[in-house]
Amino acid sequence: MRMQQIWGAWVFGSARRLHVCRIRTRTSAVARMPRGLVIVLGIVAGLLAMPSHADEVSFFRIGTGSTSGTYFPVGGLIASAISQPPGSRPCDRGGSCGVPGLIAVVQSTTGSVANVDAIAEGTLESGFSQADVAYWASTGTGMFAGRGAVDSLRTIANFYPESLHLVVRRDLGVWRVPDLRGRRISLDREGSGSRVDALLILAAYGLGPDNLEIVEASPGEAIDMMRDGTLDAFFMIVGTPGQAVAELADESLIALLPIDGPEAEILTTIYPFFSRDLIPSGTYFNVPATETLSVGAQWLVRADLPEQQIYEVTRALWHDNTRQLLENGHPKGRLIRKETALDGLGVPLHPGAARYYQEAGLLGEGEVPENGLTNGTSEAGEATNAGEEPPANPATESE
Repeated sequence: MRMQQIWGAWVFGSARRLHVCRIRTRTSAVARMPRGLVIVLGIVAGLLAMPSHADEVSFFRIGTGSTSGTYFPVGGLIASAISQPPGSRPCDRGGSCGVPGLIAVVQSTTGSVANVDAIAEGTLESGFSQADVAYWASTGTGMFAGRGAVDSLRTIANFYPESLHLVVRRDLGVWRVPDLRGRRISLDREGSGSRVDALLILAAYGLGPDNLEIVEASPGEAIDMMRDGTLDAFFMIVGTPGQAVAELADESLIALLPIDGPEAEILTTIYPFFSRDLIPSGTYFNVPATETLSVGAQWLVRADLPEQQIYEVTRALWHDNTRQLLENGHPKGRLIRKETALDGLGVPLHPGAARYYQEAGLLGEGEVPENGLTNGTSEAGEATNAGEEPPANPATESE
């Protein structure tokens, strides 16, 4: 039988330390998952050697993003929080406070659109997505126009704002968006969420493919090109601090261009999934405070998953022990809070998640979260239907 190597990790003991190793395993439910770097939490090697527990184990896949972004490490924290493999120490005795028998598996993907597509196809149980991509997918507008609405999407929670980074080489002396005219710039890969938003923003400043040299490069490729001087600028949507941007800033290679002024005001009016944002001074080495836009990072799930399972996943997400993991595990983890879990949802809540929020007093019986994205016709939807939508060719993308 064919053997497959994957990179994995698991959690040991009450200290919840993450140990990373390379595992060789026969083709299985895990090995047949979409290609990419995965984190397998819950002492996977031990579970593979314990057939007596096979009927008690269920895998729950979480699509994230590139390993250089924020989705991937945050996904590892969430997976650890909701996992409780068979034989684990009970929660009240220092063990996992996740869902009994559940092993959350983190899949590194190309990001939001890939996660939406995989959830729709049934190859992922859940995944992270930008609020704008989730909205376009759920309504069949924008970058999903022509493909029809993806009606199999539901939401577990809104997480945190993702800031739009417009990164330029410091030695160019370019300090405003219009000054990019004629420059060599990466908008991320064709069909990416970052690319669609980048085109909207550039258009607001009077720029487009006709007066820019557009390059299709992943964030990792863009970093290398910036270092060797073959790229002038790139867009990246990521929770701050973004690892890729931090690496370049530490080398004093880059600056951030502000996305502000009347152009930013127009964008937030037409597309309410955009919010005004500020990347504070000190976020990146030698980079001052920079005004920009952001979109929410949200956790999507398949609509057909059992209500009880998603109820328990949501409850584990907001357990007090999870709060400690999020606070200590990643800077963005501190922003993942139950009080903002229902903000700006791009698609409806899963019934299991809705039941949890009703019990927690955050949602009334039969109530729909109040936001401009969930309730059908929004200003953004009208604008998209009026022919202002971005290109409709989603394929792969980073966060």
